[in-house]
Amino acid sequence: MDFSFLSKYYMFFIDGAKMTLILSIFTVIFGVLLGMVIALMRMSRFWPLKAFAVSYIEFIRGTPMLVQLYIFYYGLPKLGIQFPEVPGIGSSFPDMMAAIIALSINSAAYVAETFRAGIQSIDKGQMEAARSLGMPHAMAMRFIILPQALRNILPALGNEFIVVIKETSIVSVIGIGELMYKADTVRGNTFQPFEPLILAAIIYFIMTFTLTKLLGVAERRMKSSD
Repeated sequence: MDFSFLSKYYMFFIDGAKMTLILSIFTVIFGVLLGMVIALMRMSRFWPLKAFAVSYIEFIRGTPMLVQLYIFYYGLPKLGIQFPEVPGIGSSFPDMMAAIIALSINSAAYVAETFRAGIQSIDKGQMEAARSLGMPHAMAMRFIILPQALRNILPALGNEFIVVIKETSIVSVIGIGELMYKADTVRGNTFQPFEPLILAAIIYFIMTFTLTKLLGVAERRMKSSD
């Protein structure tokens, strides 16, 4: 085991870890927001919305993430959607946007089912009590049901965040400089096929383990506040 390359290439791994976290954070934010909307559509009594949500969830969960990534990476330019270069990020910004969109849409399908399970776990009496007080359905859902559901599904959302951190490695195939891409670059430069992968695995573990501990703290605080 020879890690002498670290003195020269350690910034590659730091920059890759930063990019992985950026992709993960944006994916989780957009995935949770979109997933919440899809879940509410899935539970709607208006059948076109429900049919769209069901089709969306089944299609996304039934196709590989890599295929979805390629569809957005090659498909968005064909639809005439162009993302401008951003100072400080440069030409990789359009690729980043395609990756974030693909990852978010994929994550939303799983988050939607998580939200649906969380909403359905709330006793129906909660909604009935809110409606009896004169609250419209949307207001009761926003202020009564969703806050309780969010508390129930926090562990599942945390698991989704961990999964997203690991799934960002797939965007290396379109040239985004996240952790796996940087590790492959170091492998090519140093002709060491094994050690850079070990280091990348350790960094992934540190990120996911730290997140797991932070989520555990958040869960305990929520329980203590009950």
